[in-house]
Amino acid sequence: MNAHLQYRPATAADLQTVVGFPQDADELFFCYPKAVWPLDVGQLAAAIAERRDSVVVELDGRIAGFANFYQWQHGEFCALGNLMVAPWARSRGVAQYLVSVMERIAREHYKVPLMKVSCFNANAGGLLLYSRMGYRAVGIVERRAPDGSRVALVQLEKPL
Repeated sequence: MNAHLQYRPATAADLQTVVGFPQDADELFFCYPKAVWPLDVGQLAAAIAERRDSVVVELDGRIAGFANFYQWQHGEFCALGNLMVAPWARSRGVAQYLVSVMERIAREHYKVPLMKVSCFNANAGGLLLYSRMGYRAVGIVERRAPDGSRVALVQLEKPL
């Protein structure tokens, strides 16, 4: 692991930084499909309020990543959501570290044997990351993109 990476619970003061991570409407759709472009603090705060364990990752003291759980069933599974990495920090191990942190929280706090994640078909980087980390596709469901076009949401799972 990168010694310059550390994580902590997200705070209200972090939100203004995190909302700048998605660079366009497509990136926002990948990490937060219900949000409306551009992401703002109100939308992110609403997501955090209905989710659990919102975490930021810092790289060299700067906020570089964010994620949380959008579903959690103690002893059964957690589902990873809102995974975002700052543009300046991409391809530096932040997403892999963040997923690993969330897996550890899921195991230790929720005592779950399974992590779930969903990733849109156009998100090649996400699909490659999850595959590399041992996630396997278990289903594909149809969703609609903001423009109304059909997209495939790939459902993945990993035993913890």
